[in-house]
Amino acid sequence: MKNITLAHSPDADDIFMYYAIKFGWITSKKFNFLNTAEDIESLNQKALKNIYDVSAISFGVYPFIKDEYALLRTAISFGYGYGPKLVKLKGKKLKPNFKVALSGKYTTNALIFKIYYPKARIIYKNFLEIEDAVLSGEVDAGVLIHESILTFDERLEVEKELWDIWVELVGEVPLPLGGMAIRRSLPLLDAIEIEEILTKAVDIANKHKNILAKMLIERNLVRVDDKTLDKYLSLYANDKSITLDEEQIEAINKLYELGYKKGLLPCIKDIREYMIPKEYKNLRFSNEL
Repeated sequence: MKNITLAHSPDADDIFMYYAIKFGWITSKKFNFLNTAEDIESLNQKALKNIYDVSAISFGVYPFIKDEYALLRTAISFGYGYGPKLVKLKGKKLKPNFKVALSGKYTTNALIFKIYYPKARIIYKNFLEIEDAVLSGEVDAGVLIHESILTFDERLEVEKELWDIWVELVGEVPLPLGGMAIRRSLPLLDAIEIEEILTKAVDIANKHKNILAKMLIERNLVRVDDKTLDKYLSLYANDKSITLDEEQIEAINKLYELGYKKGLLPCIKDIREYMIPKEYKNLRFSNEL
């Protein structure tokens, strides 16, 4: 069997989507998946260095790795009326050059934030440290991601929803947050099959969400309680996470168009050109017949 390194973040939706494989609900006779869990910005940075065969990434980093990685169609996270939150201490007034903590240079939330708040002074922190940085006064505000958007301290209030910023910038289309990428150096048929396996894993995890969520809670594999997990999975691990649809593809294209115009991203005109050509499998075997 071929070993495939697969990296994902430790947040609940990534774990949820991967553990259908880990628990043996989806198996492969060809590939042995070796999983690693790291925070999303660490994964973005390692994707820039071409470390893992398959990795969760922020959509914000993909234009920088497009030559080394193809974008997978599955295990995707979008916001539909929700997303990361810019928070501050209650009653605090923010100046145009306020100091803010973001979860990483290449995260999608950082990209959108920098476009909307060009004068803000940015520092980068692990996403688990951002809430405390705001509470302690180290920064004036911080962008919360993952489960933190549901569980932040009552002393904090939302200054701005990134969803609202996104709508102001591009219109009311899904907010692209994160997905998965696969190394282009893998044989094409292997890459196609890996995408199929991961798609099945996300699909079966979604269909058996209650069972899998209970298993994650019982094994202390997530950072939240059962009620918060259920709410979080309803946002980011759902029917819209299984396979990219046309609306989501257009939303990613809008993100990249906006980032390029602002001088923050390399040019990508159509993300479809950077996905695995899955039709190759049928063409290959039809020619053999």
